[in-house]
Amino acid sequence: DNSAINPPNPDPSHDPATAILRKKPAPNKLIVDDATNDDNSVMSLSTATMEKLQLFRGDTVLIKGKKRRDTVLIVLADDSCDDTKVKINKVVRNNLRVRLGDVVAIHPCTEIKYGKRIH
Repeated sequence: DNSAINPPNPDPSHDPATAILRKKPAPNKLIVDDATNDDNSVMSLSTATMEKLQLFRGDTVLIKGKKRRDTVLIVLADDSCDDTKVKINKVVRNNLRVRLGDVVAIHPCTEIKYGKRIH
């Protein structure tokens, strides 16, 4: 009896050799899109994406770009934005070292205090 060595009816979709090629569901990874507003401190998400990430309008988030770059932005709802995209303007894209169509990671940032002055 070699049932311990070969499990019965292995799932063909679960092949360890190709597991690295499959995409994991990462709702916090979004595609960069161009924003129409000129505010350098905000990003726009669809309301469905905000609900999925448990974010509200006005929340602060840490957004991570390429080359270990990150910045803190304020979330705004935008129904014209696609569910898989985030709208950020050109200045923020330059700060994150990303272009249109690149993927950024979004993390909620709750422990930020309100600033008193600008240096």
